[in-house]
Amino acid sequence: MGFFSKKSFGGSSERELEEFYVNMYVSAKGLSPSEARETIRTFIQQAKEEAQREGTADLPQNFADELLAIESTDEKVKAMFSESRKGGVTDEDIRWWWNMPDLERRLMLKDDENSRLAAFMHHTDQGLSGEEAAVRVKKFNAMYGDPNDTSKSSGDDRPLPFELKDRINRYIEMRAEQGADSFKADLEATSSFNALVRLEMRNGKL
Repeated sequence: MGFFSKKSFGGSSERELEEFYVNMYVSAKGLSPSEARETIRTFIQQAKEEAQREGTADLPQNFADELLAIESTDEKVKAMFSESRKGGVTDEDIRWWWNMPDLERRLMLKDDENSRLAAFMHHTDQGLSGEEAAVRVKKFNAMYGDPNDTSKSSGDDRPLPFELKDRINRYIEMRAEQGADSFKADLEATSSFNALVRLEMRNGKL
């Protein structure tokens, strides 16, 4: 099950991020050192190309602080955080995500995508159809993105704001420590991991 997701590493250089992820893929995912390095270098190259296309490669390290300073007066920034704020995102969440180096953000999301793909392949290998496997992946893995995106899910199953990722990671760790079976039962009782997150937020538990 995809209970665990990486927290912010806080590394300031590409080399540090590469070494961190290579070590993680060897120790936690069972790849050989050469396989892990090839995978992570591919992720890094893809992330850098995406950043160039989207114009985020040179964002300042205090980008969140700059955004928060003008949020109340700048309509574009206000709109940028509108849905996230409705979803429970705080200033602290925004600082955690948007002060992070762009490459680190992108690698974190690529790691998530890789974990979801691995989970999907595991379920199909166990005999589930593609549709059934997708349902299982959504039930045990957080899905992040634009909360307004209802192209693949709706209601409480919609994507969660990226800014909530650290808070959700800490919640996952807490629930796992309290008892993985109880956590799994709660996930089985809801339509998706995202739905459980939103329920817990409404109940003041996250």
